[in-house]
Amino acid sequence: MFIMMNAARFAVGLEGVAISDRAYQLALAYAKERVQSRDLAGGGKPVPIIRQPDVRRMLMSMKAQGEAMRALAYVVAAAMDIAHRDPDQALRARHQAFADMMIPVVKGWSTETCIEVASTGIQVHGGMGYVEETGAAQHYRDARITPIYEGTNGIQAIDLVMRKVPMEDGAVVRAYLDEVAALGEPLGTATDPRYATMKSALTPAISALRDATEWLLSCSDPNDRLAAATPYLDLFGTVAGGAYLMRLALAAGSEVRDAWLEAKIDTAVFYANQILPRAAGRLPSVMAGAHELFAVPTAGLETAR
Repeated sequence: MFIMMNAARFAVGLEGVAISDRAYQLALAYAKERVQSRDLAGGGKPVPIIRQPDVRRMLMSMKAQGEAMRALAYVVAAAMDIAHRDPDQALRARHQAFADMMIPVVKGWSTETCIEVASTGIQVHGGMGYVEETGAAQHYRDARITPIYEGTNGIQAIDLVMRKVPMEDGAVVRAYLDEVAALGEPLGTATDPRYATMKSALTPAISALRDATEWLLSCSDPNDRLAAATPYLDLFGTVAGGAYLMRLALAAGSEVRDAWLEAKIDTAVFYANQILPRAAGRLPSVMAGAHELFAVPTAGLETAR
């Protein structure tokens, strides 16, 4: 049953990746052709909205998060293949443990992020995104179901903190944290200053994830761990997605440069500066415990007097 459910949950995570990419493609095409407002820095003539900094910010956030989701899914897919096919039994077991830990992140984080990306796509279209003519609203509706089926994202988060993080007394997750932290060395020794920017953002992010993980592993109150589940999953996915973008950027820097490879590096820099700082902000939510969730009695949840 769980073998089947893991495959289904991974597939829903991939659905989030696919919808995000389609929403981005649609928003990008629209931004290239929609002429509105003036280029204040370039002579004041009317220009396509893709020339406007705020629209460019939205498009880059869609692109960066979409590529981070895709990179995460590819890594986990490779681990699943190795777990199924490699002749080395120990290697299969290690990759299976990694895949088991990461599948709730692929499903949960990718589908939540997909909603954000699809919503941003509507915003790029403006009022046209809200009506049916462009198709942007359809992407948002398609995205909205993905956190619900094959196990709601609340269930994914609970699975992560109650079953997956404690696997092998935390050895699996700690090994993963060490692997991500090790990216700091190649990022720090690269001559291109863009990699130093990535390292500066990754260091506090991985520190926040490590602190959150150790807090969970030492927490004895199940309600406190359950209260931390959703913010922890978001923290985990944000860091993992950023780390894999940085691995892509390092690989891109080792090849003969072209515009596509340069974009991989610059997209990772954008993620480092604009998306990854969210990770540290999640740490207080993880460690807050369950008390404040129940501080207001059930009767006090009513808003009408």
